[in-house]
Amino acid sequence: MRLNLKIIFHFLGLLLCFNGGFMLTAALMSWIYADGEALHILWAGLLVISLGGLMMLGTRKHNKQMNKRDGYVVVTLGWIIMALSGTLPYVFTETIPSFTNAYFETISGYTTTGSTILNDIESIPKGVLFWRSLTHWIGGMGIIVLAVAILPLLGIGGMQLFAAEAPGPSADKLHPRITDTAKRLWLIYVGYTAAETLFLKLAGMSFFDAINHSMCTVSTGGFSTKNASLAHWNDTPMIQYIVMVFMFLAGMNFVLSYFAFKGRVQKIIKDEEFKLYWRFIFIFAIVAAIIIYFRADVSNSTITHPMVWGEAESAIRHGLFQVLAVVTTTGFVSADFTAWTPFLLVFFFGLMFLGGSAGSTAGGVKVVRHLILIRNGFLEFRRTLHPNAVLPVRYNGKSIVEGIVFNIKGFFIIYMLSFIFGALGFSMLGLDFESAIGVAASSLGNVGPALGEFGPVHNFYNMPSIGKWWCTFLMLIGRLELFTVLILFTPFFWRNR
Repeated sequence: MRLNLKIIFHFLGLLLCFNGGFMLTAALMSWIYADGEALHILWAGLLVISLGGLMMLGTRKHNKQMNKRDGYVVVTLGWIIMALSGTLPYVFTETIPSFTNAYFETISGYTTTGSTILNDIESIPKGVLFWRSLTHWIGGMGIIVLAVAILPLLGIGGMQLFAAEAPGPSADKLHPRITDTAKRLWLIYVGYTAAETLFLKLAGMSFFDAINHSMCTVSTGGFSTKNASLAHWNDTPMIQYIVMVFMFLAGMNFVLSYFAFKGRVQKIIKDEEFKLYWRFIFIFAIVAAIIIYFRADVSNSTITHPMVWGEAESAIRHGLFQVLAVVTTTGFVSADFTAWTPFLLVFFFGLMFLGGSAGSTAGGVKVVRHLILIRNGFLEFRRTLHPNAVLPVRYNGKSIVEGIVFNIKGFFIIYMLSFIFGALGFSMLGLDFESAIGVAASSLGNVGPALGEFGPVHNFYNMPSIGKWWCTFLMLIGRLELFTVLILFTPFFWRNR
């Protein structure tokens, strides 16, 4: 089965047109705020649209059948080509003249990782900052899912693409037609973004800060318009509470949000992943808050003094905020959690491997995989005592086929191997142990802030150039759930059968 190269390049051209269109909105924002960079961003957008249009025009006569292998190639190459073209606003405005740094910032945006090389974010022109946040927003739900919604106009079925792109071990469909599923997901996504923008504006943020932070929250990205991230608003707790609510929503399965809007609350209450998700956050937040209250000096780990509503409230707020930021892989910072005691340093490092829910915009391993692995582990004890018993793993009251359990085991093993090799790569570049394991876990899990030299109050500017490219690779495979990218490196994928 040969790759359908024409449909692949046609689709990549479509993605470029989308990307260029979003650049035009950044140019408009630049013009509105008169930051002097509107023309540069406009030229970047027009160039990307032109390139995409030429690719679509040159491949307009193509076989419209897309197989599963085509889907994997399109998803991986789609993310890479989006990131490559997404560097142009940075390069054209000379905000980030180095291509390595520009690509790092862009892939960090599209993969919703949130790591940055910028030393002074507040000096960056507003149009460029808006584009930076847009890369999060585009990547959050997946530009692939957005494109799937319009593929019927081109006469193309997109089930293979959705299966390869949808976060989590399976793509839970809201509607029999995959295009309608994509539309409903994006409607919820846009709705959450608009709602958070409104609430943040009412809480005291400027409109520009509100819309940027909304895009970065709903996408679980973590880019901020301020050098201190959300610590900039430590004297306005309401802003941080609003962000916490939307981090929680972004980290849960968007299908459950759809059920909530349809009034099917029982579907949410009975969902086992959601129950474990909120329990994890509740328990971890309590642990963090107690230790912060009794052992940590929060005032010394933040930019502005956080004790607005009392020490207990501050401990609860910072504990819950950072637990949500790490578990959902949003990566916003309200304080330097690496300075809160050695226990909390290790604690938050461990949370980098948890991840949000399947079907969310969060990265990481995902809660449902942990749930199934834990259940299978306990069943192994019973199987040891009763070797002839048939003991299937159950999820939401249904037995899970053995193949899915094997897939999840394989995913976890490859994830941990990727983390180990990632950390080894950074250690070869001279990073100390804490920094190496922190950057590897953060990049692979799309978390953002790491540990050591690249912790919450630092950035990645001083990372060696090779290290930045290694980071981008880990970000990409982490965002696309490992198999989608790594399968392209296997010889049997390219064999014609």
